[in-house]
Amino acid sequence: MPATAESTVDTAPLADRAYRELRQAIVRNEYEPGERLRVEELSQRFALSSSPLREALNRLAQQGLVRALENRGFRVAPLTVEGVRDVTRVRLLVECEALRDAIAHGTDAWESGMVAAAHGLALIEQRVGEHPTTLDDEWSARHRAFHLSLYAACSSPLLLGLVDVLLDSAERYRRWSARHRQVPRRKHSEHQQMLQAALARDADLAERLLRQHIGSTAQLVAAGLQAMAGADRS
Repeated sequence: MPATAESTVDTAPLADRAYRELRQAIVRNEYEPGERLRVEELSQRFALSSSPLREALNRLAQQGLVRALENRGFRVAPLTVEGVRDVTRVRLLVECEALRDAIAHGTDAWESGMVAAAHGLALIEQRVGEHPTTLDDEWSARHRAFHLSLYAACSSPLLLGLVDVLLDSAERYRRWSARHRQVPRRKHSEHQQMLQAALARDADLAERLLRQHIGSTAQLVAAGLQAMAGADRS
């Protein structure tokens, strides 16, 4: 086997691991917006060589979580009002289409999956109580699982792939917002309403509820970003 083929086979799993672990760290805001991502430091933290890390960084740059600087390495993408509005605009386009498609093609198994995901999310929300759920890793995982369950019957793999990437960007903003939010936001009723609309195969209502759900999060994040920017200037 040629050396290049061996290299591809050997490094592919490492690149996937680097991508997963670095993406998770960025989404959790373990790196500050705009922070320099030095390959040498990442190599020490994740116990990986530079090759899979650079591949992961380039992949994350394509998804908007990282900024590639010409001849100057990589930085964590900033969190801005313009950024959250852009993410929200694209989420509405992609996720509303994915939801409508899922409702049109959904089976009994799809309905069961949504009910199970909603139940799992409700259980964790009961346990965390008044704590900021958006900063709880288990809540975040179940929240993501619920949203993905809504779209699981979508017939377009490309749409589902875009949803996956957009949820990461939204999660990063959501976690940042939870760190700075003064008043907790109750999402349980919103999730239940979306679930019931999807189960009823009411695509118009389900889309309207999803738009309100995504839009409310975006407004809270944008308000927080604007308030912080004002505080920095004063």
